Amino acid sequence: MGFRCMFKVLALFAFTLTVTATPVAGQAKAGCQSNCGNISIPYPFGTGSTDCNISKRFFIRCNTSFNPPKAFLTTSDIEVLHISVNGYLRIQYSVGYDCYNSSGSAYYFDAGFRLSAFRISHTRNKFTAIGCDTYAYVEGFTGRAYSTGCVSFCYDVADLVNGSCSGIGCCQTALPKGVTDYELSFDSYWNHSKVLSFNPCSYGFAVEDGAYSFSVSDLSNINFSKRKFPIILDWTIGNRSCMEAKMDVDNYACKQNSDCVDPENGRGYLCKCLHGFQGNPYLSNGCRDINECETLKPCSGTCHNLPGSYNCSCPKGFEGDGRKKGTGCNPKVKPHFPILVGTLGIGMSLLFSLLCSSWVYLGLRQRKLNRLKQQNFKQNGGVLLREQLSKHEEYGEIAKIFTLEELKKATNNYHESRILGRGGQGTVYKGLLPDGRSVAIKKSLIGNQSQVQPFINEVIVLSQINHRNVVKLLGCCLETQVPLLVYEYVRNGTLFDYLHNATHTSIISWEARLKIAIEAAEALSYLHSAASPPIIHRDVKLTNILLDENYNAKVSDFGASRLIPSNKEQVTTLVQGTLGYLDPEYFHSSQLTEKSDVYSFGVVLIELLTGLKAVSFERPEHERNLSLYFVSVMKEERLLDIVDGRVLNDKNIKQLKEVATLARRCVRLKGKERPTMKEVVSELQGLRAIE
Repeated sequence: MGFRCMFKVLALFAFTLTVTATPVAGQAKAGCQSNCGNISIPYPFGTGSTDCNISKRFFIRCNTSFNPPKAFLTTSDIEVLHISVNGYLRIQYSVGYDCYNSSGSAYYFDAGFRLSAFRISHTRNKFTAIGCDTYAYVEGFTGRAYSTGCVSFCYDVADLVNGSCSGIGCCQTALPKGVTDYELSFDSYWNHSKVLSFNPCSYGFAVEDGAYSFSVSDLSNINFSKRKFPIILDWTIGNRSCMEAKMDVDNYACKQNSDCVDPENGRGYLCKCLHGFQGNPYLSNGCRDINECETLKPCSGTCHNLPGSYNCSCPKGFEGDGRKKGTGCNPKVKPHFPILVGTLGIGMSLLFSLLCSSWVYLGLRQRKLNRLKQQNFKQNGGVLLREQLSKHEEYGEIAKIFTLEELKKATNNYHESRILGRGGQGTVYKGLLPDGRSVAIKKSLIGNQSQVQPFINEVIVLSQINHRNVVKLLGCCLETQVPLLVYEYVRNGTLFDYLHNATHTSIISWEARLKIAIEAAEALSYLHSAASPPIIHRDVKLTNILLDENYNAKVSDFGASRLIPSNKEQVTTLVQGTLGYLDPEYFHSSQLTEKSDVYSFGVVLIELLTGLKAVSFERPEHERNLSLYFVSVMKEERLLDIVDGRVLNDKNIKQLKEVATLARRCVRLKGKERPTMKEVVSELQGLRAIE
């Protein structure tokens, strides 16, 4: 009963604080308009006079032609819904769409905006696309260039689930950190012809996380294109860090009783009221002392409010700290020796009890952690893996089962500075083992009990692969909820960085590109033909081809790979792969064969030849799918028009044409018309030998 009463008191106190703090935190500069319709405009933002905002990028345009008036960001048509002095604001923006009818494309709107001073929050927003034949892309070029997107497909309304946004009718993905612009575009494989009866349009939009819940009816709602959704933007003061800003006293924005905070997203700084103060830290005397004596009523004795704090005292004749949650105020008792002895005895007993309780608690906690690690080890197939490893010990080096403590120590407890990269299959950290070896430690996304047996098989098979052009799997850790995989560390990063990253100083010659292509093809041929059972990689692309210190190719990232039983030539799987590299035949049939890897490798060959990306929004829409564009150029005999000018010369034209012909065969729509990886290796080696 007492706990419920205390909860009500705390809730009332929280409500009182909120009511008190809101008008202060939303305070405008003296003499300036504090609201636009229903929107509060706190300084450093302002409207009306230019003196009311800290700089022109914080100007809010108040359009009084609406009833009530509406606020817009600077001089744009981006409507503002809320402004917080805590460094963010909420805007409202339109949905992009790509609609079709029985004749084909009907109407299209590629929504987008560019911001000069604000960043799209990477933690509070999600890029969302809905549709049953939908490729949705979002990219930006101002400041930090980026591109991302997601794919959504379905064939029947019965497959759709309200509230589910996992790729069937609806998909979502995160936006990168530090981006300032947002441009949307679409693609459709069948122009919605197979789903036109219930879904004529693809839709895409950035939205505040949690502000949109998928509804099946949205797919057929012709008015969905008129909707607008909230987006969170992050803002900061200037472009200098806190340390730099504090040195410029005249322009330092943080006022009395506040301090500077470096933001999580982008450059600049924010101001925050000190503990015990509340209000607007950007205004003189904007951070005001909280009278804890009135709001908290924390004292059983006399309460004395202090700047940023408070103090309690007891009346004469009483002793204690005067706090309700402390010792309170009790009448003073004259000391007597027996009482002192008793008090000391009680104190020693309490201290002993406390030490025993702490020891028991720590022991129970450690036991609980050990049980959890054992449970994870068992659920992730640790017992089965040990049995399998013991059977393979006689065949030479096998995977090692690492402990959680070993990998924590190797990665400095998974410190952010050790992150090598993030991808669809997990996060990769750089680790240093006690024997001095550098390793790459990957947090896998496997967590489904039905995947334990295939996962164990994959670990066993991959650990036995000892090919010079395949990244070596050294072992795994199964004591965490999600298994950790340990690979050899490859120093020079990905082939994508060397080919497409404009900031990279190295230019790979055609001879080096051909060598890398041969080595990657040899690795895939080995996986298809020599591994037992055969392995289909299923995600061959430039970012999964690593380069060691001697620029030798190493095929990596087997998170999407599949083992093919010896009595089968193909398996049926859930379609998985990367846009631009995905085999169309596999996409439509779900029948996975080694020819799917051949198609993806063909796209890699085209990228090495042309220097173009597999999917790029910088090219016209009909050129975005590189393989289709390449085939059309070959038919028109315009190959040399798109060959990478950095490697083209009179001596290698014949060889480039031969490789182009091979690449064209690899990306044929029917898998049976493509060569095998063994044939690809043979042809590439022959071309290199002739040269």
